[in-house]
Amino acid sequence: MIKVGIVGATGYVGQQLTWLLYHHPKCEISFLTSNQYSKMNFSKIYGQYKGFINKKCIKIQEIDDYLDQTDVVFLALPHGKAFALAKKCLAKGIKVIDMGADFRLKDPEIYEKWYQVKHDGVDFISQAVYGLPEIHREEIKEADFIANPGCYCTASILALIPLLKAGVMDPSSIIIDAASGVSGSGRSANTENLFTEVHESFKAYKVASHRHTPEIEQELSAASYDKKKIKITFTPHLAPMNRGILATCYGNLENKQSIEELYELYYKEYGEEYFIRILEDLPETRWVKGSNFCDIALRIDERTNRIIVISAIDNMGKGAAGQGIQNLNILFGLKEQEGLEMLAMMP
Repeated sequence: MIKVGIVGATGYVGQQLTWLLYHHPKCEISFLTSNQYSKMNFSKIYGQYKGFINKKCIKIQEIDDYLDQTDVVFLALPHGKAFALAKKCLAKGIKVIDMGADFRLKDPEIYEKWYQVKHDGVDFISQAVYGLPEIHREEIKEADFIANPGCYCTASILALIPLLKAGVMDPSSIIIDAASGVSGSGRSANTENLFTEVHESFKAYKVASHRHTPEIEQELSAASYDKKKIKITFTPHLAPMNRGILATCYGNLENKQSIEELYELYYKEYGEEYFIRILEDLPETRWVKGSNFCDIALRIDERTNRIIVISAIDNMGKGAAGQGIQNLNILFGLKEQEGLEMLAMMP
């Protein structure tokens, strides 16, 4: 059994990791940390685990007592908090999957500009592999340190990469409108996320300033056919639902293309991918809720010669914890869908 520790287990991402690891046939939870709920039984915080997970949460400072019995550690922490812990675990030969933003960006100056935090792990940036398996699988196989992608980033990058790799879309024309469920904002108390503030409303936020923007640009630039720096317009929205992301991505086609030709690019890129489903119908978040799937569909606006790509993921699944488990499976040579074969539940 693979022994797994979760730092920050009582946030939404940490809880989802715990749920997936409990159901994973090849994994065993080594420890769960929560400074806020230390010494409290995990099932007291999340009642669905009563009778199933009876571990008490420990403080981060106590993990040294468990690291010798741990193979991999998930860091589910706010940005700026993963530097010292990642260094400590890697020094002990423990694999690290960072669920936060601290090692996703390859340029520390860009990180500091967007996150307003000094990057204290510059020496480790080169070790961190960007954990989008469908794009970086071979690198992940050889890695000890994974920077798990952001949720908006996963939906947007997967939606656009086939077009950019083929050079059929003008990279300077990319616009992404994406909507996320409220769980994407985390579990901490915040007036803007209260039920009465969110219910029966829909809004844009962090317009022209969302921190996932440089992450999307970094990966799209690296994947594009000419490797030129890409800049996008990205606008996130808050939807009155618990979980899910729908990303609608626009770009100008370089030449006239048929929808069949463009779909063929996606079948070529993702046809063998278990977790990506290329659809003729338009994606909906309810069909991926609770799963690790990414659904993608294409349309062409003939009047403007613009391609529209729509993708749907669960922000807690493929957008966070599910992708983290997918990365764990690759790191340890397991079947990639091990512990992740659940479909969305309806209604």
